[in-house]
Amino acid sequence: MLKKLTAKNSGILTAADYKKTGFRVLYGAIIFVLLVAVLTALIPVLWLFLSSFKDASELTSTPYHFFPKAFDIKKLAEVWNMLDFWKYFLNTVIVVIGAVICSVFFNGLLAYAFAIVKPKGWKIFYALVMASYMIPAITSIVPLYNQIVNLGMINSYAPLWLMFGANAYYLMMFKNYFESLPKALFEAAEMDRCGKFKAFFKVVIPMSRPIIGVVAIFTMTAAWSDFLLPYLILQDENMMTVMVKIYNLQSTMGSVQGFGPDKLLMILTISILPQIIIFALFQKQITGSSAAGAVKE
Repeated sequence: MLKKLTAKNSGILTAADYKKTGFRVLYGAIIFVLLVAVLTALIPVLWLFLSSFKDASELTSTPYHFFPKAFDIKKLAEVWNMLDFWKYFLNTVIVVIGAVICSVFFNGLLAYAFAIVKPKGWKIFYALVMASYMIPAITSIVPLYNQIVNLGMINSYAPLWLMFGANAYYLMMFKNYFESLPKALFEAAEMDRCGKFKAFFKVVIPMSRPIIGVVAIFTMTAAWSDFLLPYLILQDENMMTVMVKIYNLQSTMGSVQGFGPDKLLMILTISILPQIIIFALFQKQITGSSAAGAVKE
């Protein structure tokens, strides 16, 4: 860390600034605040993980013990089989896969039209899309739900897929990334009599794997944790996603024999594990490629 600071010659603070006492104090204060923020984010997750392995008596024991007496992995399988939780996981996977496909295809294709094709009047439509980005999503829930009911799409995954297929933020990321691609490639494709639509699949998609990966990961985590729309649309219990099922379990906990607060905590732990694993595996791609796609040089 010290070597990096002494070699730092760019940014707001340079190596010369760190030699001054005032800047050192400021730097130390910033590091302290960041450590507090990290602990604030990690401690609830750690508490949930440890508490999920406790039994019901340990949760209310006096004095309170932060760590469980034993880590019984069999409890995870017991809870999984008790509620047939695999089908809710499968439902959520179906929602996530459809959402990722729609998000990449629709946002990518519209961004390609705005960034490369640029038909007449494209600026007007782009301005309308950006204006929609400033409207809080919660204000559109009622008219959106009315449309879904009128179209007879209750208990269907299609509305959830399409909702993730129209996102102004993903569109902006795609557009800025496509504008950074070499123009010579599209000129060569045009000379080879490759149409605009064909060029999207033959030229743009192969060269846009980093930004496609980032958008796919963002969509995946958003679709996995989404609650309100699945709760409103998927009224059939056999079609419920993980988050909707967990919500229902809180109100019907006493009706399931042997299912108590400790089992609910285990279900919550299972529900957040996929997102943690995805972020851990693709952390560099998320923080690096998303910045590259969101900022136009």
